[in-house]
Amino acid sequence: MASGIHNISVFTELGAAIVGLAILARFASRWGFSPIPLYLLAGVAFGNGGLAPLDVSEEFIQVGGEIGVLLLLFMLGLEYTGNQLKESLRAGLPAGIADFVLNFPPGLIAGLLLKWSPLAAVLLGGVTYISSSGVIAKVLAELKRFGNPETPSILSVLVIEDLAMAIYLPVVAVLLTGDGPRQMAISVSVAIAVVGLVLLIALRYGEGVSRLIAHESDEIALLTIFGAVLLVGGLAQQFQVSAAIGAFLVGIAVSGPIAEQSHRLLGPLRDLFAAIFFFFFGLQIDPGSLPRVLPVAIVLGIVSALTKIATGYSAAKWAGSDQRARLRAGMALTPRGEFSIVIAGIGAAIEPQLGPLSAAYVLFLAVLGPILTRAAK
Repeated sequence: MASGIHNISVFTELGAAIVGLAILARFASRWGFSPIPLYLLAGVAFGNGGLAPLDVSEEFIQVGGEIGVLLLLFMLGLEYTGNQLKESLRAGLPAGIADFVLNFPPGLIAGLLLKWSPLAAVLLGGVTYISSSGVIAKVLAELKRFGNPETPSILSVLVIEDLAMAIYLPVVAVLLTGDGPRQMAISVSVAIAVVGLVLLIALRYGEGVSRLIAHESDEIALLTIFGAVLLVGGLAQQFQVSAAIGAFLVGIAVSGPIAEQSHRLLGPLRDLFAAIFFFFFGLQIDPGSLPRVLPVAIVLGIVSALTKIATGYSAAKWAGSDQRARLRAGMALTPRGEFSIVIAGIGAAIEPQLGPLSAAYVLFLAVLGPILTRAAK
């Protein structure tokens, strides 16, 4: 009986939290900006030390949040066919290199100035380096800019960033284990080899994979795709590769009609679990820790917004776009989001301030980025 009463309490609190997220999403939609900052703030408000801490299963919400990350990255991978991916790599490599050179150092240098460990500083470099594909895609869709001349340049930078994460995250995961140099070299080599193998399959045999999992029944297609995303994500973790990267590569491998079916079937699930992911991350942040890191987050946000604008400007310039298109490309790339939060979650154990600083940083740029994008007409 006591267990039943507890379940009622959990269902009530969790249901109220999700309804609250829905209200926040409505508010964000009405005012035309990303709901991600509001989800994070809601988590901060209802986590430990917040206004009204929730007594819900941490394991349940954590698993739901991790599923949200997998679906976010899978749906992102659906945006690229194998040929588009190869073309983006060929045309956007100079911009991708400039992107890393300009945007990784601000976080790295900030971490070292804060007297963090070198590994924690490397993680903060990853936080400042990677743009939010989810926020950027949403804003470009709302502003109907997918047909703009600068958009291919933006997408090329995002593709290279996502692929860079396929190497960065496994390397960081191995470094966090603290193994010896020999074991570390073996683990990194295995992780990179696995990513390369899956990417090869995605590029060369994507159509065959799509035919294999395609089915006219929505139920069978949903179970097959969702199961494949979870299975590949889990197997990727066994080889010290991020589960999110595994899901991203599955998305790349899926093409043709099954890709459209996947969008339709998994889109609502992605939105639900992604909201839970950002909410859960916010639950882990002590509100009392935010004021201390807010000045650093704002300065870091301004610096890395400028470096992202320089990245987009250069990428669009190399593609032959005019000056207005270059500015639009740069401002569109400023938001940070899902990957930055994933990186912060990985490193929370080695640097307590990494989570709060990353949360404040993402909040700042997830609001500023869409504003700049809309302003760059």
